[in-house]
Amino acid sequence: MKVVTFLKNVSREMNKVSWPRKHELFRYTVTVVATVAFIAVFFTLVDLGITQILNLLFE
Repeated sequence: MKVVTFLKNVSREMNKVSWPRKHELFRYTVTVVATVAFIAVFFTLVDLGITQILNLLFE
């Protein structure tokens, strides 16, 4: 019975959730993808820079 009660409570709470509209969801998705891409490029450049510095020092 605990599982059934839990699932009923989950269903009740999910009805209270304020879901984003299609336009908001698209905007949030674009923001996340752009941020992840920027961070990936940033760390790639930092890694390449550090690699070049280490190669100059140890070769």
